[in-house]
Amino acid sequence: MKLLRHIPFLRAVLLHSITAFGGPAHYGVMLKTFANERHDITEVELMDFVSFCNMLPGASSTQVLTLIGYKRGGIPLAILTLAIWVMPACILMSGLSFLLDYFDDRDITVKIFHFLQPMAVGFIAFTAFRVYKIAIYNTITRVILGFAIVLTFVFFKTPWIFPALIIAAGIVTNFSSKRIPQKGVPSKQIKWGNMLIFLALFGLAGYLSETATRNKWKNHKAYNVFESSYRFGSLVFGGGDVLIPMMYEQYVVRPSTPHIIAAHRDVLKMNKTDFLTGSGIVRAIPGPIFAIGSFTGGMTLREDNRVSTQLLGCILGGLGIFLPSLLLVLFFFPVWHNLKKYAVIYRSLEGINAVVVGLMAGATLYLTNDILNINQKSNNFLVAADAGIILATFLTLQFSKIPPPVIVLACIALGWLI
Repeated sequence: MKLLRHIPFLRAVLLHSITAFGGPAHYGVMLKTFANERHDITEVELMDFVSFCNMLPGASSTQVLTLIGYKRGGIPLAILTLAIWVMPACILMSGLSFLLDYFDDRDITVKIFHFLQPMAVGFIAFTAFRVYKIAIYNTITRVILGFAIVLTFVFFKTPWIFPALIIAAGIVTNFSSKRIPQKGVPSKQIKWGNMLIFLALFGLAGYLSETATRNKWKNHKAYNVFESSYRFGSLVFGGGDVLIPMMYEQYVVRPSTPHIIAAHRDVLKMNKTDFLTGSGIVRAIPGPIFAIGSFTGGMTLREDNRVSTQLLGCILGGLGIFLPSLLLVLFFFPVWHNLKKYAVIYRSLEGINAVVVGLMAGATLYLTNDILNINQKSNNFLVAADAGIILATFLTLQFSKIPPPVIVLACIALGWLI
């Protein structure tokens, strides 16, 4: 019965799951929907959640939304929020693994999705602008912001840049204790034992996967799918732009290396065309980019043409890649929440929040430059149109009450017309 009062919230999560495009742009939709319109969370709390989740590996936007559910209704609602958020994208990507041959036989075009990428950049710019007023308020945060923008723009495709900037900013803002002095040490003890559960699952998945492969267990690749997905969900910093290259190396490059061939290891593999098709489609659908785990799980287990085996791969791939995000955020957020009572951590948040704004602003510049440069090679009209969409999305979010789903539908309709 307690969950019944959360039905309006869960309905909003479902609508968010089928209308939120663009990875980092998810934060903009969350800001608009859950902070400004529904007031499930304040802008300051959302900023805190974003800062915390960007320090963890895994699907950051998924973790932020899970924390919003956790704040409203504890662990049960957090789990339900996660399930509703990831389900539509995972179902779509699972279906793609079954329908890929059908798509190959027909000239399926995704031109209608063309304007979703510049729209997503507009969402990122909106979020950066709104949280700027919260996080940037003195000299040190302005300096950190400037460095973060430049370094994010230059090293956007480098996986270590995000955690490195966060750690560095946290250290820099601790050089001075005058702004935020320590007023006493919290008496509550920090319980680190929950970390062992996450590490135990990580080790167990690796052990079973390797043992199943070496001993050639029946359906050993099912163990491999879960282990690979769980590993990606546990170790990836930087979101989908880092996840997809790592998956490409695992499923496309590694199986053809001399070492693997010489050892006669029956490893998970995909062909290049199928993988690139999936990685393109996952960016054109709403929901988390990490949903590609359902696609790769299904594709790597479709060798024997058994629907049940391929479906198992889709389920294990999706479950494995999102489970670490859930475990990390629910296990470590209480620890983080307690740690924030220490001045050293609170001072670190000052720099971390500034970096998050810089990451968003740098991502806006990088993605805008990337979109316009690609289109300039083929169509100058698209350059102007994409720039217009970025600006129009930002202005619409800032100065109107038009809900994000309407903006998404308008961009799809515009792509269809053009």
